[in-house]
Amino acid sequence: MTNLPTPRPAPAVIAALELLDKHRLVLAIHDPSLPSLPEEDLGRGSPYGGGGRDFLHFARSLGFDGIQFGPQGQVSRSNPSPYDSTLFSRNLLNIDLQALAEDPEWAGILTPDWLDRAVAGKPEGDGRLVPHGYVFDTYRAALKALHRRFLAVRDDPRGAALARELAEFQARQQRWLAGDALYFAIANQYGERHYRHWPSGGEARYDASLLRPPPGAEADCARRRAELEQTWAGHLERYVLGQFIVHRQHQALRSLANGWGLRLYADLQVGLSPCDEWQRAGLYLQSYRLGAPPSRTNPEGQPWGYGVLDPDQYRGPEGEPGPALGFLHSRVEKLFEEFDGLRIDHPHGLICPWVYRTDDPDPLHAVQTGARLFDSPDLPDHPQLARYCIPRRDQLSPDPATPRYADDWVRELEPDQVARYSALLDALVESVRAHGGGLDDLVCEVLSTCPYPLMRVMERHGLGRFRVTQKANLDDPADVYRSENAEPADWIMVGNHDTPPVWALARQWQGTPALERQARYLAERLRPDGDAGALAQELAGDRHKLVHAKVADIFASPARHVSVFFSDLLGMEDSYNRPGIVHEENWLLRVPSSFRERYAEGCRSGAALNLPRVLVLALRARGQSFAREQAAVLAELDRLAGWWAERPD
Repeated sequence: MTNLPTPRPAPAVIAALELLDKHRLVLAIHDPSLPSLPEEDLGRGSPYGGGGRDFLHFARSLGFDGIQFGPQGQVSRSNPSPYDSTLFSRNLLNIDLQALAEDPEWAGILTPDWLDRAVAGKPEGDGRLVPHGYVFDTYRAALKALHRRFLAVRDDPRGAALARELAEFQARQQRWLAGDALYFAIANQYGERHYRHWPSGGEARYDASLLRPPPGAEADCARRRAELEQTWAGHLERYVLGQFIVHRQHQALRSLANGWGLRLYADLQVGLSPCDEWQRAGLYLQSYRLGAPPSRTNPEGQPWGYGVLDPDQYRGPEGEPGPALGFLHSRVEKLFEEFDGLRIDHPHGLICPWVYRTDDPDPLHAVQTGARLFDSPDLPDHPQLARYCIPRRDQLSPDPATPRYADDWVRELEPDQVARYSALLDALVESVRAHGGGLDDLVCEVLSTCPYPLMRVMERHGLGRFRVTQKANLDDPADVYRSENAEPADWIMVGNHDTPPVWALARQWQGTPALERQARYLAERLRPDGDAGALAQELAGDRHKLVHAKVADIFASPARHVSVFFSDLLGMEDSYNRPGIVHEENWLLRVPSSFRERYAEGCRSGAALNLPRVLVLALRARGQSFAREQAAVLAELDRLAGWWAERPD
């Protein structure tokens, strides 16, 4: 699969991470952002291509021991957001087409000249952004081409072996594969519109509820399904073949990465794709949807429009797992067949969902006047929620001015009540442990809000939260985002996929009071028993040094888990996503193919993250006595910092 040698992080880097008590150092990057080799570059990255593997090799060489991917489900042509992608199907845009064209194990199911033409036809540009429409259309054409070739070679020895593997895959994954393939076949004939907007006349009236027919329509839906499966047989076969290929390539990458010492982390998105909702709408409440309440980072709230699992379907009549728990279990089972760890996207969606009514014509107004699914015993505008309420009225805030989305809306809970809130997370944790995982393999994205029930459930399992230090209020010593307030179980980072790169922030801070505040705060954190004043002056005079100090601050924190977003590593200043708005550049930022050379140049100029230099700052924050004891490690890191500036392999 690759001729890359096994990457070997510098021993001094590994020693420094141990001295700082860091159990995980994870690099976060979503699939489209990965680089490509010139001969395979269609404009979008993939973990499975040569450029993607090269980038993972590079990350491990620097000292990272994990890669945090975003959701890897199938996206649509009109919406590249991975958080709206499918829950079971993998993204066909990740298929390594070059391997299909050149690797003998794929029996030549794609011709090299086809790939050459596709690469040559890529839109001109600087490569900074993914040309999503071109990539989507090219992969649709590629699936047709490789399917034709597969049919032509399946009687050859290697083709026959692939056909047997394909049949085994189809049988093993039938519980989700057939439904997903059928959805995309039907959506294709309706211009990929959301199923809620499909035609409702004639035979098409059955399509929106084909797999969950209303009473009395079972026979008509079965007849319609058979008709569609015959009409779209080629489309269904192509979809299944594509899923087989991308699943097989993922398993090969995981084996390679694990051999390098890299753990791969999945993203358990809180959202639901139209494909999944079409098949499983019966598991969800019909009159409510999931959103984000007003918060300090999103004062208006966000009407996500996602489904909310029906609490009545958590358990069966005898207390056995019900359909909703079974669905969650199947999701987690599949993820742990394919990954080593799991990021839980917005865990409040599993524990204390913020919900809003679907009958309000203004979604923003609806989400701002929403409520917590399990915290609402007697709200006049949400009488339907009373039956799901877990706390008693006397356990809620007695202050009528307390917003219903406030963290202290619920003020106390008894252990049995915490257990009820924890039903879905309990099932998830059980699955993690059943696959040999531990708490270091669970990443809980708790951000600006942490309602009391969520805090209690996290404590129940010993899980930590996110500490995104660029969001810290430096005027508030108790602010949750300040690094010194982190707990060992937490995951700490300067930024993530929803925040501006730290390099862009440092540029914005120049010439403002914010720069002086940042410099003073960081100097006090990193020189507790030294000359903090001199360091503050140095940081205020060089934004590149300020960025290194900002990152060193997270390594100096008590948190045992560190995450670095790819743009912060590489010195990039463009935002990957602007949360809460639709923006033409969201989800499309890419790492350049020349990332190694650009990173080396960035290390030379100070405009990229020199990890040994960061670790030196973090270790020296332990004090002068500690620095004397670890003089050998610090000396080697100092040497590496200069060497990496010349050639970071």
